[in-house]
Amino acid sequence: MGGVASFSDPVTARGRILVVDDEANARNALAEILREEGYSVETAADGFKGLARFQESLPDLVLTDLKMPGMDGVELLGKVREIEPTMPVIVMTAYGAVDTAIRAMRAGAVDYLTKPINTDELLLVADRALDQLHLRREAQALRSQLAERYRFENVVGSSPLMQQVFKIVAQVAPSRATVLLTGESGTGKELLAAAIHHRSKRASGPFVRLHCAALAEGFLESELFGDEREAAAGVQRAREGRFEQANGGTLFLDEIGEIPAATQVKLLRVLQEHEFERAGGNRTISVDTRVIAATNRDLKAMVAEGRFRKDLFYRLNVINVALPALRERSSDIPALAQHFLRRFASENAKPVDRISDAALARLVAYRWPGNVRELENVMERAVVLADGSAVDLPHLSPEVQPTVRSAEPVIPGSTMAELERYAILTTLEAQRGSTSRAAEVLGISVRKIQYKLQEYGSAQKSGVPALSSEERS
Repeated sequence: MGGVASFSDPVTARGRILVVDDEANARNALAEILREEGYSVETAADGFKGLARFQESLPDLVLTDLKMPGMDGVELLGKVREIEPTMPVIVMTAYGAVDTAIRAMRAGAVDYLTKPINTDELLLVADRALDQLHLRREAQALRSQLAERYRFENVVGSSPLMQQVFKIVAQVAPSRATVLLTGESGTGKELLAAAIHHRSKRASGPFVRLHCAALAEGFLESELFGDEREAAAGVQRAREGRFEQANGGTLFLDEIGEIPAATQVKLLRVLQEHEFERAGGNRTISVDTRVIAATNRDLKAMVAEGRFRKDLFYRLNVINVALPALRERSSDIPALAQHFLRRFASENAKPVDRISDAALARLVAYRWPGNVRELENVMERAVVLADGSAVDLPHLSPEVQPTVRSAEPVIPGSTMAELERYAILTTLEAQRGSTSRAAEVLGISVRKIQYKLQEYGSAQKSGVPALSSEERS
């Protein structure tokens, strides 16, 4: 077919390789060797035909001769990289013309082979190039998944408190400012930190996490700043710390209030001067790393007690974002529960797509001492245990199950709307989700209960059934 052959089955092949060579015998021999090893192979007789086939089929690897009439291998390499900058290209050159191959390497070739081609070397080089390609693709896919999981829109919340959080985050994300996230455990501080990173100008850089409370003082310093002590003893090479790993990106320091005094001094220096020395080293290392810190402790009180440096607190607290407890934004619970339901139903391949009104009422009434993290765990369990299309009361964790004493107490000074909400939800609990029986007990219409459940968090979308003709009447 005019020097062009088509790919064999690309689904079962180890990889798709385009071979470009103006010598027919060499071209066909290479194709046969590669096909015998399980590769899908396409061939082209010159650079122009090779470029055309590349544009049509976009292979995984290009293997091209350097010396060809018309368009040589270096020119083909340049055009291929213009179309697909990460495409691996291996060049072939005659023995003694290594200087040309080096020129091609500088132009972006991943490797080169000298003719006559050694079969073992060919397969080794091709495997290595494809392995590197697959690693890059996997890394890109992982980055895309992380960006999707941590994108700002996935931080669920429409309550006034969360809208205020979103407003501050939208303003601070593009800046270089250090951010301090405060709030109870489980309120979503790490998720918000990642969302800030992925909305910032550093989104293409690394997002590195460190849980400061999980490490002893000596280990914490080594993790933060790296270590050269073992390298000096000839045991192994110097180890990078998290600040270096996050260079050009963001370092999230969780439980910052647990950092000991000696480490606080070194952390302050990095925040002020953007430089440090590794443990056991004397070379000063400069970094461009943004810090987002988080704590469930009262750092102001710790400063007053002398347990946290005042100057470090001010450096960390440039922008403070306080995340509310879930019980303070209960109107967000239905949307959060539905968000987790969709996620876990997908992960577990289960046809669960709604939450019953009884289960939803219990979720909204519960106090959630573990905050969003606890709700996430409860919804995962409920989806796994659900034996139909809906999550119902029996699927919820025992601590969430309704009991006579489990109802949220009415606090003196509550508004009439809050008292009404409390009455409706606790009565629904007592009547195990029956809107008709709850309406009878409260002396109001079923329609009003249905309307109020929708008002408390779009309950209609979460599984509240439509009114029957009897109820509508």
